[in-house]
Amino acid sequence: MTTFDQFFFAIFSAFKLKFKQKANSIALFYISILQIALLFVIGAFLVTFLSKMHVKTMSTSSIWTLFIIFSIIIHLKNWMKYNGKSRKVLNAKFNKSKNNYNTSILLLLPIGCIILGLILLKSI
Repeated sequence: MTTFDQFFFAIFSAFKLKFKQKANSIALFYISILQIALLFVIGAFLVTFLSKMHVKTMSTSSIWTLFIIFSIIIHLKNWMKYNGKSRKVLNAKFNKSKNNYNTSILLLLPIGCIILGLILLKSI
């Protein structure tokens, strides 16, 4: 079980008590946002690094287009992974291990990644 799987099921179990029907959708949206935010930070770092090194590889519009395409792919991959039978198998593994994560810290993690990415983009 990967770290993202553990984060998904920590959010899923936290919201399952309040929102029984929507808990899977909320956890799916959260894990997609987290992975997209991490992609944004990595991309911002690479763009900043390459601009400081005076390397011109791609235009800004093509970089944003590539980011949007990868974001859609990440969301579709998560949607296929966390719906259906594989989610039930992973949920059984998660319930055995009982990793306790602080939900508020997990919810602030994508916001921190986005802020870090914006700071990196401002330094260009």
